[in-house]
Amino acid sequence: VCPEGAIIETETGIRNTEQRQKITDYKDVLVFAEQREGKVASVSYELLGIGRKLSNEIGTQLLAVLLGAGESEAQELIRWGADKVLLCSDSGLEKFNDDTYSGALAQVINEYKPSIVLAGATPIGRSFIPRVAAKLRTGLTADCTSLEIDKETKNLLQIRPAFGGNIMATIFCPDYRPQMATVRPRVMKRGEYDENRRGEIVHVKVENPVSRTKVLEFVKEVSGISVNLHEADIIVAGGRGIGGEKGYKMLEEFAEALGGSVGASRAAVDEGWIPYSHQVGQTGKTVNPKVYIACGISGAVQHLVGMQSSDIIIAINKNPEAPIFNIATYGIVGDLFEIIPLLIKKIKETRRNGEAGKR
Repeated sequence: VCPEGAIIETETGIRNTEQRQKITDYKDVLVFAEQREGKVASVSYELLGIGRKLSNEIGTQLLAVLLGAGESEAQELIRWGADKVLLCSDSGLEKFNDDTYSGALAQVINEYKPSIVLAGATPIGRSFIPRVAAKLRTGLTADCTSLEIDKETKNLLQIRPAFGGNIMATIFCPDYRPQMATVRPRVMKRGEYDENRRGEIVHVKVENPVSRTKVLEFVKEVSGISVNLHEADIIVAGGRGIGGEKGYKMLEEFAEALGGSVGASRAAVDEGWIPYSHQVGQTGKTVNPKVYIACGISGAVQHLVGMQSSDIIIAINKNPEAPIFNIATYGIVGDLFEIIPLLIKKIKETRRNGEAGKR
């Protein structure tokens, strides 16, 4: 008890003490499978991938909760790794609403008591998952880029950029359950898909999914510039080392020769060399192409969190000590204004020779 009366023990405090004593009641890993118009979002499959890894490490089941969808979508979640799908198919949950979704998910968590709850750091996840954490009186770490299990305590280690991306913070919740985290899309890799995998689908009845508001229509925002970096297999990205708009013209030619798209670091966007729609990183897009070519990018943490899950990373930089080389699959040390034109020339020659051979 605080002698100055600044902190007062309340019934809430008593309940929280009881909750700490019942941590052992919480067992499994639960993934919130986000859906829009009946189609499960790709981030849900990514969460099942990391969820499968975490559940294997702590020796528990992997559950998925699906609000407002059908059994075919639930079965697909099982094929992507879920042991059990909790299906809430009430018509009041077909369209996203903060009130109905937060109430339904909180009810499911209270009933099934998972130790870990994962959701996507999407507009939907960011909107209602904090409400769920508040209802459950537990902690939440947003926008995680990595998740691990502490080998000694078995607590969930939630890793995310902090202080403007200058450090990576490791956060854990030792005294309350569930441990909740949202994860940025395209940061985690999907697990293995098994067409023959079998699991359990449990129909869960949600109590009174009513809301104070009504969703009339979802309107998709259309940008004046269409840049779909999320779907690109190859991305050629430039940083401050590109030097200006002229340098980006060269990158566009390089990307076109490879059949890829052009990305950028925040530094290049801030300089006005390329529109924000091309930005990759903490304050831009998170991508995971098959090949990511970083040209004149030093490798600040803020940029790395947006592309480090790419299958192959190729770095071109004249500074051999640039941090980007620490995560690169292949590195080229040299002047990019000499290297890239040579690569473009070689790619075009190879393509011409290949086409000539087909005639």
